[in-house]
Amino acid sequence: VQLQAFGGGLVQPGGSLRLSCSASGFISDYYRIGWFRQAPGKEREGVSSIRSTDGGTYYADPVKGRFTISRDSAKNTVTVYLQMNSLKPDDTAVYYCAASYGDSWYVDGMDYWGKGTEVTVSS
Repeated sequence: VQLQAFGGGLVQPGGSLRLSCSASGFISDYYRIGWFRQAPGKEREGVSSIRSTDGGTYYADPVKGRFTISRDSAKNTVTVYLQMNSLKPDDTAVYYCAASYGDSWYVDGMDYWGKGTEVTVSS
């Protein structure tokens, strides 16, 4: 499975960004895909994910009500979006797209990682 993430950048507090992750090569229709982030000096943490089978979503408490995950599926490729609104300086981090077969959603349980994309929220 290959994951490619796009969309990071610099944004002012209160602003919005949309991250995209293009994924291809899944050999099973049952997987979970989404975003982790790692801020400087902190551990990597799950942000949001979506389950392939029923679209079930997960959001970490700090982002609930502000971030929305969605997906588009085409033959052999799925694109996952993370719409981030009302951004705060605490959202500053490197964001990583990740995927796992089954329903895992923790750092050590992920099967595949994309390269990170940096999000900076600052005035």
